Amino acid sequence: MEGKPVLTQLSPYKQGKQTKEIQEEYGLDHIVKLASNENPYGYSEKVRQNLIDGLPEFNIYPDGYTGKLRESLSLRLNFNQNQFIFGSGTEEIIQMLCRSFLVAGSNVIMAAPTFPQYKHYALIEGAAVKEIPTNKHGYHDLERMLAAIDEKTKIVWLCSPNNPTGTVISDKDFESFMNKCPKHVVVAFDEAYYEFMDREADVNALSYINRFHNLIVMRTFSKAYGLAGLRIGYGIANEQIVTTLDKVRGPFNTTSIAQFAAVAALEDQSFIEHTYDKNKKVKAAFETFLDTIGWEYYDSETNFLLVHTPVSGMEMYQYLVENGFIIRPGELLGIPGTIRVSIGTEQEMEELQRLLLQFYQDRMKVL
Repeated sequence: MEGKPVLTQLSPYKQGKQTKEIQEEYGLDHIVKLASNENPYGYSEKVRQNLIDGLPEFNIYPDGYTGKLRESLSLRLNFNQNQFIFGSGTEEIIQMLCRSFLVAGSNVIMAAPTFPQYKHYALIEGAAVKEIPTNKHGYHDLERMLAAIDEKTKIVWLCSPNNPTGTVISDKDFESFMNKCPKHVVVAFDEAYYEFMDREADVNALSYINRFHNLIVMRTFSKAYGLAGLRIGYGIANEQIVTTLDKVRGPFNTTSIAQFAAVAALEDQSFIEHTYDKNKKVKAAFETFLDTIGWEYYDSETNFLLVHTPVSGMEMYQYLVENGFIIRPGELLGIPGTIRVSIGTEQEMEELQRLLLQFYQDRMKVL
């Protein structure tokens, strides 16, 4: 049997080696994973306590309407409950958008590099993908993205903060883009790393939703909230977009335990503030270290840095993994000669800095 012809051009998602596998391969007792932009501080104690006090009934199907979480977000963000769509992470919402709006002969526009699943799901639906390179500093080139739009364009993907560069779209540039973007194009604004942004960098994308009916803003509980293992995210848009997406959404696509945990996590904003403060402090210290050894990096409003390295990203990956640190080589992200490093705890990053300093000093001796 054969699948769609386009699938011969695609590869299944391949996750990196798991901690136990690396420990066994290199004979290591301790591994620090800084490859997936997860929250090193775990998740809210309120989530843990609520799960201890009373788990959902696992023999009963979950609430397909995601009622309690929908109500909580509606009150917190001041949107009508019918303006929310929920998915197994924002990735499922990306898939819903592609299934809902793309057909053979249509096209989408995205930055390059950015989150690769935009392209992956668009190709599966038979759409063409127009990739517009970011500028030399890793920022979206919004003018070129606008110029690439034609009558067959169905979706423009904007990722802010952008993965893997960490850069954000400014308020002024975003408003200009929305005013110029044709109304037949869905603008999918991905804010997976929203909670890590400095407040002055926030474009307040939600304030545009009721002004521009072609906009959907996506957020997740996987990153700052620390619920990556439960897979739950959401989108906010006008009711027409949400109704369209609901037609392709699976009837019970988010689990009871994910909904339960997300409600509790949302109630504990002190945990988010703690995560934000720690990340900002530790990231700044890591940036200072990189400055001292002369390694450049992209501006980042996230919990990771994309760092230029004096050797290939794959070589840096190999050196670090052999010493117990897992990072993401830029060659796998479309940016050779870089590594993407998630910001860990203060102790983890100090250990990483010692390794990088040793590599730098050994490298200088060779030169």
